[in-house]
Amino acid sequence: MALEKGNKKLIRAWMMYDWANSVYPLVISTAIFPLFYAGLTRMPDIGKEVIIEGNQQIVVNFLGWEVINTSLIFYAGAFGYLLVSLLSPFLSGIADYMGRKKPFLRFFAYLGSLSCMGFYFFSGEALHWGILLYLLALIGFCGSLVFYNAYLPEIAEKEDQDRVSSGGFSLGYIGSVILLILCLVLIKGHGLFGIEGEEEIAEYGWFATRLSFVLVGLWWFGFSHIFLSKIKENKNKINLSKDVLFSGFKELEKVWKSLKQNKQLKRFLIAFFTFSMGVQTVIMVASYFAEKEILWESDGQKSTGMIVSILLIQLVAVLGAFLASKLSSKIGNIRTLQIINVGWATLSIIAFFIESPTSFYITASFVGLVLGGIQSIARSAYSKFLPQTDDTSSYFSFYDVSEKVGIVLGMVMFAYLEQEFGSMRYSVLLLASFFILGFVLLAFVPKRK
Repeated sequence: MALEKGNKKLIRAWMMYDWANSVYPLVISTAIFPLFYAGLTRMPDIGKEVIIEGNQQIVVNFLGWEVINTSLIFYAGAFGYLLVSLLSPFLSGIADYMGRKKPFLRFFAYLGSLSCMGFYFFSGEALHWGILLYLLALIGFCGSLVFYNAYLPEIAEKEDQDRVSSGGFSLGYIGSVILLILCLVLIKGHGLFGIEGEEEIAEYGWFATRLSFVLVGLWWFGFSHIFLSKIKENKNKINLSKDVLFSGFKELEKVWKSLKQNKQLKRFLIAFFTFSMGVQTVIMVASYFAEKEILWESDGQKSTGMIVSILLIQLVAVLGAFLASKLSSKIGNIRTLQIINVGWATLSIIAFFIESPTSFYITASFVGLVLGGIQSIARSAYSKFLPQTDDTSSYFSFYDVSEKVGIVLGMVMFAYLEQEFGSMRYSVLLLASFFILGFVLLAFVPKRK
């Protein structure tokens, strides 16, 4: 199918890629993989218990480096996002200047989905290969989004793009929750197969968990073809060359220079970069914090409680986005973001003290509230501060790179403090400082004349 703007079948097919790839951030990044990784690295022949600053931690050997198990995954995530932030300008340049984006979308979708399937073979004996798969899945997910998002203005009229984009987001949420529930039924469903006995149940649980990663990959791989099979592109408009490859960096350079004449946008970006270090780090580490720092009564309560809290955060985030939008219409974007930053800072300080599952559930509810609000309002505020230009893609590419670099710095500092103090609680206090500084920096954003 040619890229006919406004074609309803093509638009529905485009939205189905959200349905396909959204299972990765929910099942792999947030829900099931953190529990699997924690359990794997606790095995006696893989990790060893040590006391760091009075706190009991699990340390693993990674390529000759003794590192806390969760710090390792945080460093790996930071490195992955660093690679993505370096790749993004190259990819955006290709997406903007070449007519054929389909092969690149297919490549990154395949890379991500096959890496997820590869988690089936993730074992402590090959920890370095498991971390490599973690990086490749992350790159596949983020890389595919560059080309997937680039199709939006080509298939939908400008006045329909918000609706189409939100439709894709909604499908992604529904699809990821459906697969997560299926995976949980599979993991907890030993009774359905007549499996009894503690050892047999434990062995089945490991198998079912690894099988759920295969299901994620198959879901992503299979449903991505709904969109891939519908698009037929013309031959390359521009051949791949040095100018095309580096065009994305040139566009970012133009945006950087333009900030000198736009004090409002420049100061907002500095504030955004600062509080994004906190927000994105929370998203990446929340499950690991719950697994390690909350005093669960049993492993069963831990796994169930973490999944419930993740679903709770997602549901409340929708309400948070709605309430933030209403508040912003009355007091403005900047003041709304300042209030949300105060909420984030307060929750970060509270998280330092919480230990019980009940207090974690309550805190998670409020995290969802401020999470949905800060993401939606920050993006709309940035959009309003843009100068009169037809080149909005370059400005949003700059916005995206700023966010990813913030993730890198936030996660590296979070992991370093955990490694030094032997606890994530001190790292959480670092996040509070990001939000307090973000609140202060937002106060210096000039009001629109």
